[in-house]
Amino acid sequence: MNNRRAFIVGIKSTKLSKKEKLFLKKYKPWGVILFTRNIKNIQQTIKLTTSIRKIFNDKNYPLLIDQEGGRINRLKNIILFDNLSAEFFGNKFLEQKNNFKIIYKLFIDKTSYLLKLLGININTVPVLDLKIRGSSNIIGDRSFSKNPKIVSTIGDYCIKYFHENRIGTVMKHIPGHGLAKVDSHNFTPVVDKNINYLIKKDFYPFKNKKIFFAMTAHIIFNKIDSFNTVTHSKKMIQIIRKKIKFKNILISDDLSMKSLKGNIKENTIKTFKGGCNIALHCNGNLKEMKIVGENSPYVNTFIIKKTSQFYKILS
Repeated sequence: MNNRRAFIVGIKSTKLSKKEKLFLKKYKPWGVILFTRNIKNIQQTIKLTTSIRKIFNDKNYPLLIDQEGGRINRLKNIILFDNLSAEFFGNKFLEQKNNFKIIYKLFIDKTSYLLKLLGININTVPVLDLKIRGSSNIIGDRSFSKNPKIVSTIGDYCIKYFHENRIGTVMKHIPGHGLAKVDSHNFTPVVDKNINYLIKKDFYPFKNKKIFFAMTAHIIFNKIDSFNTVTHSKKMIQIIRKKIKFKNILISDDLSMKSLKGNIKENTIKTFKGGCNIALHCNGNLKEMKIVGENSPYVNTFIIKKTSQFYKILS
């Protein structure tokens, strides 16, 4: 694992191109993330994940997906989960707690079964952002609740059930995307609340989570760092480490999102300078991927140690 670099990439299509194979062999990213464009059916996806793992000769090589349910369903060419959003489970939790646990566990067991069948071992859930009226719909029904305690509790179940199924999880978008008035895929959200408010509300669900990975929010928290998004902010990442007490691997959100104002090279360098452990790049653009690869450091002892801890839950 020592010769891998601290970044994750997406690929273009349903199988690796020759150029992508060469890229993976040369730059050796820590992981690969899959999207709907990569998943046509079960057999094809198994072939794809097997071909990626073969390059690294590692049966546990990290293969990620955003499989939340509801409208964020990367497996939609295989199965529909349209109604099974986080909001649906949040409402279920309020209505009938015992019933909720059975249904939610069933949902996660089935999702895990499919992911394992396809060769995927990390799901980028739970979304621990609060549902806030008047905010951008980019979170919306992807949130369990507006209540931080409910979000935190369901988050704990989510992590526990996936780990029991030997699937790693990534909580997002730390330290909270709920107050964003615009979609960070296209614009830079700026949040004006002070730190005392944030610690009680938006930051609360991320505390004390038994989880290996977290993904940053591309948001500016104006009262703490008025210039940098969380992904690039030493101050914000100190808060994640000291106040939220997240001690494991911190992954950036996608560096090709428009919220980040620099070019790909600047955005990659600033991600590591700010304190993220791993950079994420999703769009499968080989030219950009090479820039991310060249500007990502080799994995350090911290990443190696934490990754081997994660590998233990897989066996």
